[in-house]
Amino acid sequence: MSDQERRKEYRLVQEDLSDQEIIRLEKWKKLQEKGLEVFPHRAEITHAVHEVISEYSFLSKEELEEKNISVRVPGRIISVRKMGRATFFHIANFRDKIQVYLREDVVGKENYELFDLLDIGDIVQVSGKLFRTRTGELTILAESYVFLAKSFHPLPEKWHGLQDVELRYRKRYLDLIMNPVSGETFRLRSQMVAKIRRFFDERGFIEVETPMMQVIPGGALARPFKTFHNALGIDLYLRIAPELYLKRLVVGGMEKVYEINRNFRNEGVDSQHNPEFTMLEFYQAYIDYHQLMELTEELFLYLARELHGKDEIPYGEHTISFRRPWKRIKFMEAIREMSGLAPSRFEDQKSLIDFAATLTPEKRPLSYGKALDIIFDKLVKEKIVQPTFIINPPKEISPLAKSDREVPSEAARFELIIAGMELANAFSELTDPFEQRKRFEEQAAMRQTGDEESHLVDLDYVEALEYGLPPTGGEGIGIDRLAMIFSNQKSIREVILFPLLKPR
Repeated sequence: MSDQERRKEYRLVQEDLSDQEIIRLEKWKKLQEKGLEVFPHRAEITHAVHEVISEYSFLSKEELEEKNISVRVPGRIISVRKMGRATFFHIANFRDKIQVYLREDVVGKENYELFDLLDIGDIVQVSGKLFRTRTGELTILAESYVFLAKSFHPLPEKWHGLQDVELRYRKRYLDLIMNPVSGETFRLRSQMVAKIRRFFDERGFIEVETPMMQVIPGGALARPFKTFHNALGIDLYLRIAPELYLKRLVVGGMEKVYEINRNFRNEGVDSQHNPEFTMLEFYQAYIDYHQLMELTEELFLYLARELHGKDEIPYGEHTISFRRPWKRIKFMEAIREMSGLAPSRFEDQKSLIDFAATLTPEKRPLSYGKALDIIFDKLVKEKIVQPTFIINPPKEISPLAKSDREVPSEAARFELIIAGMELANAFSELTDPFEQRKRFEEQAAMRQTGDEESHLVDLDYVEALEYGLPPTGGEGIGIDRLAMIFSNQKSIREVILFPLLKPR
């Protein structure tokens, strides 16, 4: 059969098959001819690879011999070293790897020769006894093995094939196969979310779910994604935040609620932003944003100790300390002291708006408050490394927050900045339905002037407030950015399994 005929016989997604891929397909065909089930339904296993390592890696050679431990372990072949009638190979899952010793005099000549039809990347189940080699490596002496899946494509070469960062994001499965660090990052993220749940559950919070499709997108200043519901004949928006629904629940008497939710914002993509992201939002009745700062310190310190066993963790070239208390700086003080702008620049509001427009040409600010927000984001935030609460920003950019008691033009609100990133946003919730409606209408007026991120008027939410929302503190924490901090990653794409990428 010619190479052209072989290519026609095997219809893979990648139609221009390499010589290696043709050879792999031929081997797979030979496995079929030998009567092997090439797409088996299940495998009878006793341990995953990482479970063998965690349970038995501390045992000495003598202890392993004494205990005579048998295991049945599945894994992907990632290396092979053949030496005549014996072969060493490693199998792995996304968390660990273990060596296997395959001997012809143990598995039999036919089964030993059958191994020649397997390739790096194939998945097998190995059954055998644990022992240590002369070099001390924990190893399975294979008594038998079972074929579980064929890798029809060769894996990337470890040190060169995965330098393409975009390939790692587009084909995350290859990243997880080849890079144990990636697997560890996502395992840590999973642990982090589980511990967040435990933290709030132990404090009497109730986990809830709120709509992802909303008639009126609210709870944040952001551009939404829009869709259409055919059966109801109405426009719907993917939520930009669950805030207004969670506060409806507080009105209903659920005094402590939280949600770990997916949000969608039709905005740019960079190292800190992905249009689809995960947030923790929680609300507690009868507290204000000062008490939320204390709860936030407690949460982050708890996570640092649970995930890393200490109060300080590395992040890039810095060491982040979560020891309490954290620094608290007023929004305008931070801008005046850290933006590099002369104090006189803040006296001319129009001039400052024009200056802010040069920082974001694609999104010109339409108000003084928005201009200040841009200046903080572009010139100040990146200079803040240690956990810092930036408190009392302008009320104008906080349409859902109470006014500060002492300075009514400021909001009773904070943003938490760590390593130049906003990790949390919280405030004493606005509970006055008349003031809330007024602010919604002001936001709607701004929207008419072209500000697509301004809040829409949600009269249903205003009506909920009219039934009485008690004094409430509410906060949102970015799970993805939090995972970046605790896994020491500089890009949000490293902590999202499938980040949004432009199609090729």
